[in-house]
Amino acid sequence: MARTKKVGRPRSTACRAAILETAWKLIRNTTLKELSIEGIARESGVGKSTIYRWWPSKVAVVMDAFVENVLPIIEFAENESVAVMISQQIAALVRAFSGEYGHIVAQILAEGQADPEALASYRDRLLYPRREAAKALIQRGIENGEFVPTLDPELALDILYGPIYFRLLVGHLPLDAEFAEGLPKRALKALAVI
Repeated sequence: MARTKKVGRPRSTACRAAILETAWKLIRNTTLKELSIEGIARESGVGKSTIYRWWPSKVAVVMDAFVENVLPIIEFAENESVAVMISQQIAALVRAFSGEYGHIVAQILAEGQADPEALASYRDRLLYPRREAAKALIQRGIENGEFVPTLDPELALDILYGPIYFRLLVGHLPLDAEFAEGLPKRALKALAVI
C-alpha cells in the first residue's frame, strides 16, 4: 500500500496572523531598512525558521501584511457607472497613500530599486492584481459605452494611476483631497469618457 508523502507542515492560522500583525505594527513604527525577520520573530513569538519557511524575505512579509490591511479600503465599490467606481477608488487610494500607507509603499518601492525581489513582491502581491481588477472595469466601461471602443486599457491605467505614484515618490505636490477629486475628472476626460 503506497503511502502519501506530506510536503512540509501546514501553516498555522494563528502563527500567520501573529506574524502579519507584528510585521504591520513594526513597519508602521520603523523603517523597512531597520525591520528584520529576527525582529518580527522576536515580537510575534514565532520562530525565525517558520517565517522563512512561509516568506522568502521581510519585504514579502510586509507586502502580505500591507495587502491584508490596506486592500479592504482601496477596493472598487460597486456602482452602475464605471467612471464613478474608478473615481471613488482613486480618491480612496490617494487618501490611503497620503498617510502612513503611502510611506510604507514608498519604502517598498525604494527598496525595490536595489532589490529586484522586493519590487517583484510589490508587483505580484498588490500592483498586478489591482491592475487586473481595474482593467476589467475599463473593459466593462468600453462595452457599456462609457469609454470609446479604441481605448487601450493598459495606457488608461497608467494615465489614471501614474500621477498618484509620481506625487508619492517625488513629493513635489501633496496627495490631498483636491488632487483626489481633480485627477479622475481630468484623467477620465483625457480617456474620452462619453
